[in-house]
Amino acid sequence: MMFSPVVDLDTGEVVAVETHGGPEPDEGDTGPLSVSGRPPDRADGDVRRVLRAARMAAETKTRLPLLLTLRAETVAESRGPLTRLHHGLAATGRRPHEVILCMFGGFAPARRPVFQSAISGLHTAGYLTGFAGVGAAHTPLDLLLEGPPYILKLDVELARRAAADPRHSALVEALVTVAQRIGSHVLAPGVAGEEQLARLRALHVRLGQGPLLTPAGWRPATGANQVPVPIGPEPAAAGQIPPDVIGPRVTEFLLPAVTMPHTATADGVLTVLGAERGTTSIVLVDEHQRPRFSINRTRFLLAISGAYGHALHARKPASRLADPPRPVPRTVPAIAALRAAGDAGDRAYDDLVVVDEVGRCIGVVRVADLIRALTP
Repeated sequence: MMFSPVVDLDTGEVVAVETHGGPEPDEGDTGPLSVSGRPPDRADGDVRRVLRAARMAAETKTRLPLLLTLRAETVAESRGPLTRLHHGLAATGRRPHEVILCMFGGFAPARRPVFQSAISGLHTAGYLTGFAGVGAAHTPLDLLLEGPPYILKLDVELARRAAADPRHSALVEALVTVAQRIGSHVLAPGVAGEEQLARLRALHVRLGQGPLLTPAGWRPATGANQVPVPIGPEPAAAGQIPPDVIGPRVTEFLLPAVTMPHTATADGVLTVLGAERGTTSIVLVDEHQRPRFSINRTRFLLAISGAYGHALHARKPASRLADPPRPVPRTVPAIAALRAAGDAGDRAYDDLVVVDEVGRCIGVVRVADLIRALTP
């Protein structure tokens, strides 16, 4: 079992946790899958592996979103394995919008309609999705338009060679351009050196993983919610991505939200904030994942740590110390979201809650990120 933090390369904060359950005892191959087919029970083994990972993450009590890898052909199986996966994740206390299912392996052209239907079903259920091995694995680019995916996880060798080889760097830049246009994030795995990190940041890669970003013995919910991101001289930003006419959309700054049921107690929220020290807000959602309340970390802690604060509020609904959420549609330009934030008075710096077309929470945007990106 291994936990790997997904780090925001702009701030050094851990925004999600990738959890590896390890292969089934009879599974040695975790590379690209054969197009010719496989034993019918391999999907079940894949689901068992993912659920082991989810259960181990649940034992750490972390509320950060989980990044779980799943074989592409498991997704294309009949509904049985995915139904078992859904019920198994629910048993660990995870709701769909708190899980990023990252698919890897081969996407057989003959089964494209099946893949598209399965991915659409995952999105309908509320799961965030992603593709791993992008740039090397067989992932048709037009398949990225299905959803779209929340994360495009680069091939680890591509992310490594982008630091020194202009051709690999150009490919990463092109994938970042695609991701920005469709509202996805690029994740660079295996970040091992400061030069590599600086180059990836210059290419506008937002998320990273790897030895350089993982403190020794790191585990979720241990207080190590922010890791040092070395700041060094960035390479010349030649060929930077030109913005759209209306500028970037708010989804380019989207981060996974830490959510809890709207019935959560103040003591429960305090426990989560104590464990996830990099979390700036918690979104309280209803049974349909729609935001009901937003808890600002600073104001909540001030209220509950004051005289008699814990005694007064600990066992009461956390919503008593919450504010109405500030929802913004996922299609809104970032500059419009920043202007709206500026009109909020003393809540100008509260996180914005990004919602999909049916009002479900898909993440948060930190106003500070908008200010850094959009102001000269």
